[in-house]
Amino acid sequence: MITESLYQEYLTLLLEGNRRECARIVQQLLDRDIEIKTLYADLFQKSLYEVGRLWEFNKISVAKEHLVTAISEGLLNLVYPRLFDKTVSDAGNDRKVVISCAANEFHQVGGKMVADIFELNGWDSQFIGANTPVDHMLTHIQDEKPDLVGLSVSVYFNMPALKAGLAAIRGNFQHLDILVGGQAFNWGGTEISRQYSGTTYVPSLDRLTSLIAE
Repeated sequence: MITESLYQEYLTLLLEGNRRECARIVQQLLDRDIEIKTLYADLFQKSLYEVGRLWEFNKISVAKEHLVTAISEGLLNLVYPRLFDKTVSDAGNDRKVVISCAANEFHQVGGKMVADIFELNGWDSQFIGANTPVDHMLTHIQDEKPDLVGLSVSVYFNMPALKAGLAAIRGNFQHLDILVGGQAFNWGGTEISRQYSGTTYVPSLDRLTSLIAE
């Protein structure tokens, strides 16, 4: 469990750019054997969404937002020894997922966390990064033949790029299931599931975990 006071302490340190103290908090939580999904949802995602909101309302600079993003992405490295230790100890399910950010979308921490959640649940998870050109994404899907594709978008003005990616995937892989999510949906666009067949909007990491279990 992450208390509100601990979250506020972490957020303050994050906005101050205090990477060392943020790492201390994360490591202490890992030492207490916190569930990785809880760490991702209640500390990383919650703080990044708040920082994104501050940026959207011009409360912090682009440089500050980039600093916070870089620190958060680096902190994921503290999680990986435990994540892969657990993954190795669990049987895989022989299913593969490819996770990508929409074209022009450079915020990739959310996509990385989604890929990690799949990995925790026994999937072969491939995260192909930020701002992946659509044609390269299609080639990768053709080569890897995943069971599922996930697309992440963090900034609302990249929603047209997300839709272009969805249209391209659906046009080339008619029966491939697609998940979409990310902070951009806080500003609209959740109707996207009705516009592109076989596409599911995932509003949270909890919902993602439920979908994986179904």
